[in-house]
Amino acid sequence: MKEYLKKQIALPQDHGSWVFIFSPLLIGIFAGKHFTYATFNLIIAAMSAFMIRQPMTVIVKTISGRRPKTDLPAARFWLLIYGSIAALALLGLILEGFTYILYLAIPGVPVFAWHLWLVSKRSERRQSGVEIIATGVLALVAPAALWVGLGHYDPAGWWLWVWAWLQSAASIVYAYLRLEQRDQAEGQERSALWKMGRRAFLYTSFNLLVSLLLGWAGIIPQLIFVAFLVQWLETLWGITHPATGWKPVRIGMRQLIVSILWTVLFIAFNKP
Repeated sequence: MKEYLKKQIALPQDHGSWVFIFSPLLIGIFAGKHFTYATFNLIIAAMSAFMIRQPMTVIVKTISGRRPKTDLPAARFWLLIYGSIAALALLGLILEGFTYILYLAIPGVPVFAWHLWLVSKRSERRQSGVEIIATGVLALVAPAALWVGLGHYDPAGWWLWVWAWLQSAASIVYAYLRLEQRDQAEGQERSALWKMGRRAFLYTSFNLLVSLLLGWAGIIPQLIFVAFLVQWLETLWGITHPATGWKPVRIGMRQLIVSILWTVLFIAFNKP
């Protein structure tokens, strides 16, 4: 049994990805206001689907010769475990009348297949575009959690999805900026720093401006922009204070803190 209990096969190793599933999930749960048995099933289904990526990736790496064949039994074991749990949770949702929730999983199939294809080609690293699209798929748990909490479909769920995706996209772009800064020499001119950070600044500025204007117009809760303000201020600081020589773990921890703050503030100010 010991050969099956391998952490690197059972659990995702890119620790920063956890926030991209937990953040929209929590946003949707709090927006739905009611924690029901359907909510429990949704959490189990979402987390199982999220976890299944690791053993599937290991299987593809093994087949393509990137990992030893001895990893296959453990990968198949965890694939079966996560797949079975997800299937039971989805069955629970169907029996409770939430069959339409399953349609939200459809976009994830081609994106996941794309990721596995990149893994087979040894090209999965530094693919910010794929990561942004993938977080958009993960963000779909926000409307799903809202709908099961309310007990019915509500178009407001799409707003939650958009905001969660915009925040994740900006977070990924900013993370790539910080990683790029690690190898830059100190004492660069301000113009060079801003040129490097332009994309990250545009992403967070767009999120802040749109949330501010829509809140002012009364289309969304008025104070939602505060959550995006935190991310914008962090980006501003990060551009002018390069992460020269920082370890990836330090960058990841700071990103995690900012994402947690964003999630807490969004939940707090997402009031009608």
